[in-house]
Order: sequence, then C-alpha cells, then structure tokens
Amino acid sequence: MKKNSVHTRQAWQKRLERQLRGAGAAWQKIRSLNAAGKKKILHWAAHDLENQARFLLQQNAHDLAQARKFNLSAAMIDRLTLTPARLKAMADGVRAVAALPDPIGKVLTAWKRPNGLRISKVTVPIGVVLIIFESRPNVTVECAALCIQSGNAAILRGGREAFYTNRAIAAIFQRALAKFKMPIEAVTFVETTEHAAVDFLLQREGEIHLVIPRGGQSLIRKVVALSRIPVIKHYQGICHVFVDRSADPVMAERIALNAKVQRPGVCNAMETLLVHEKIASRFLPQLALKLKAAGCEVRADSKAYALMRKSGGLVKKARPSDFGFEFLDKILAVKTVRDIAEAIEHIQRYGSAHTDAIVTRDRRQAEIFKAEVDSSSVMVNASTRFADGFEYGFGAEIGISTDKIHARGPMGLEGLTSYKYVVEGTGQIRR
Repeated sequence: MKKNSVHTRQAWQKRLERQLRGAGAAWQKIRSLNAAGKKKILHWAAHDLENQARFLLQQNAHDLAQARKFNLSAAMIDRLTLTPARLKAMADGVRAVAALPDPIGKVLTAWKRPNGLRISKVTVPIGVVLIIFESRPNVTVECAALCIQSGNAAILRGGREAFYTNRAIAAIFQRALAKFKMPIEAVTFVETTEHAAVDFLLQREGEIHLVIPRGGQSLIRKVVALSRIPVIKHYQGICHVFVDRSADPVMAERIALNAKVQRPGVCNAMETLLVHEKIASRFLPQLALKLKAAGCEVRADSKAYALMRKSGGLVKKARPSDFGFEFLDKILAVKTVRDIAEAIEHIQRYGSAHTDAIVTRDRRQAEIFKAEVDSSSVMVNASTRFADGFEYGFGAEIGISTDKIHARGPMGLEGLTSYKYVVEGTGQIRR
C-alpha cells in the first residue's frame, strides 16, 4: 500500500473512532430524554426540512448529476430523486413519528412470584444503531427520526451517490438536537465514502449494537458476511400476487397494476403474478393492454403467453430464471396455476418471505392463503405496495426484516427497542 493511502486510511479511521465515541456518549443522554423532549426535537426538524427545501433540492440536483455519471439504474435514480412533494412527505413522516407514543419504559407484562418477588418486563432502547443504505435520502430522515424517538443513537452511512443530500438532511437533525441541548452525535453522518469504512464499522462490536443495511442484495449479503454485530435484513423483495378463480376482475386488475407499476423499483413491488387458470382467459388479455399502456414488459408462461400476446401486449415467453427474480423495473413474470395449492407452492419455492397477496372473494381461500404463506406480510385483496412502515401506521420505517427473531416485516419504533427484567423484592434470598 502506498504511503499516501496509509495516511488516508489512518485519517478516516481516527475520524470514525471519534464518531463512535461520540455516538456512544450521545446515546447515554438521549436514552433518558423524556417524551416531550423528543417530540420537540422532531417537530423542529420537520419544520426545518420544509424551510430548507430549496437548499435540499439543490444538493439533490448535485447528487443526481453525479449519479448519471455513475450510470445508475432508473430504479436507483428514482429512489435518489427528491421533489417538493417527497420533501413534504418526509416532514409529515417525522411529525407522524413524533405523534406516536413513547416506546421506552413500557411495562410489557408484570407478575408476582409465590416468594413475593415482583417481576416486570420493561422496554429499553437498543443503543447505537448503524444504518448502511444506498441512494435513498428518505432513509436518512426516517432512521434519524425513529432513532431519536426510540432513544437510540443513529450512525448513518449512505452511498456516495446521495452524499450531498444525506449530509444536508443529517445536519438538520443535528441542529434540532443542538437546539434542545442534546449532543449532535445522536445522529452521526459518516462522511467518508471509502468502502473499507463499512468493513471497519462492522467490526466494532460493543460500540455498535445493531446494524441495519438497506439496499440491494449484494450490499446486504456483504454486511451479513462481514459483521460481528447483529444484523436486521431482507435480501430481496420477490413479491407475488395470486388472482384466485373467484376474484373480482376489476379489483384484481387495479391491485396488479398498482403492485407492479406504481413504483416498480422498490422492494414491495410485485415481481410475479400468479393467475388461476379458470379466470385467466377473462383476466389476462385485458390486463396485458393495461400493462402495455404503462410500459411494462411481461414474461409469461406458455398458457399466459398465448392469452396475452393476442391483445398486443409487450409479452415474451418466460425463462425459468424469470421466476424468483427481483426485476426492480417495469418487467413482470406471469404464471397460470391450477389452484391455490400450486400458487402457494410457487411462492414457497420462489418467494423471499417479504410480501405476498391474494385477490379473492372466497373467504375460505383467503384463510388458507393467510395460514400457509409464511411471509413477513400477507395481503388479502390489497396491493403489496402497502408493506411499508408509514402505511402500517408506524410513522416511518427503519427497515424491513424477513428474519423471524426480534423483528419481522416493516420495522417502526417497537423494532428499535429491546427489554429488560426489573425484579423488586423485600429482602428475599435464594435457598
């Protein structure tokens, strides 16, 4: 390694070590901040997000120009792009988080033992949370707000493609913290874009208590492979919609279109449509026209291909690899199935346990689907696009987990808490 490279590495390592110490000290203070104090910080930050809209859009324009030089995909650029409407939604999301009940200090359950000991299970913050993410300025807002409200310290490491936008947003939360005499390190922004900095942070067990990667599968797998710290994760969003034979065709069409084309580059967008063969001839030709109008390419199995190509849709024959693939684009795999059992079998084989939906008027079929599809979100007669913390009423989300331990599905404030047991006695000793 060249001498200059060594000096550069030493410089950012020292800076990160200072930031880690600062985040740890900040957590000790923010963890004990009362509900009123946290609400004041968040409301001030929400107001400043709106006041700084012009500056934030300027910073975002700089990032977008760089992103195009990096040849980022259309999906990544969509995630990166800020608009006045998206900024307003971000500010509203911060206010929604502030309006939620304080999750800390809640007695989850309490009981008394025969020996007179009183035991309580009480919620506590997790600690210092490292969030590693790509191309999404809204993540900076959501994670900072949720960590403050849950009494955690956030270390934010965004991608280089959103550097200027993320830095400007993080500064807003730091000003809000300083305004109310809280350490600004409760929201720490990692300014180095060196890839090795992520590897360095993932080894800081004891200083960082939880890692949440938000991005593509390659990022998440790298984090899981390298981290010595617990990781909340989902690798892919391979989401399905199954149109049952009893489905209302109009409802099914609306749900399918929304799930696929409303915002195709996000993890809760539908990637595969499963259609009961008894409704396929009535449903698929009309849907093909709507998908074509939306600019969506279809990759269909033989039965669906024969039905959809007649309508003049953008239809190709599916390859085996098209099923179980996360397109993150206006591309949809379509398959006909004999019954609900085949639909569930397909989801179990190709799905990622993120979000799967059924459209049906048969309550019994809905109950079977709910019971047998083991995904973090299971929808009945609703779009997969609702699998989102804000839509679930969490104000925002820190991420989505397809794990089964600690947290699952969209994670809000409760996902950022742990608990401790408080045991009160009157002098009891164990014999």
